[in-house]
Amino acid sequence: MFSKKQETTKIDRDQRELIEYAQLRIKEKKNLFRHFVIFLAGAVLLIILNLILDFGADFRPFDVDWFVWATLIWFFLFLIHFLNVFLFRTFMNKKWENEQLDKLVAKQKDKIAKLQTQVEKEYPVIENDTKIIRPNTPLNP
Repeated sequence: MFSKKQETTKIDRDQRELIEYAQLRIKEKKNLFRHFVIFLAGAVLLIILNLILDFGADFRPFDVDWFVWATLIWFFLFLIHFLNVFLFRTFMNKKWENEQLDKLVAKQKDKIAKLQTQVEKEYPVIENDTKIIRPNTPLNP
């Protein structure tokens, strides 16, 4: 019983990233579904409050019951949540982030290379037997 070695599985970095991304997507979809269920229950509650219990029956902005406005606003927020999960995450996923990171790193490398060539052009290196001297720089004896 104690002498058996337990097999441990090793997951490489790419597989771990895929698993973490899948877990994140599952969590996002689960939260979206939860938001939808709460939205439906809340909309029914608002309708019951207004129509059956006459709560705020005299408050009718633009001649429409208040629960309609509340439900529309809530639906708009749910729609934003839905678009964020299914549309924006598809375009701006981990691959897109990595591409943007690569572009920014390439721009920084180009700037560094330009600065390096400018420094070498303005301050050329003069090699001496004992020291490397840059013109226009003070020498310490």
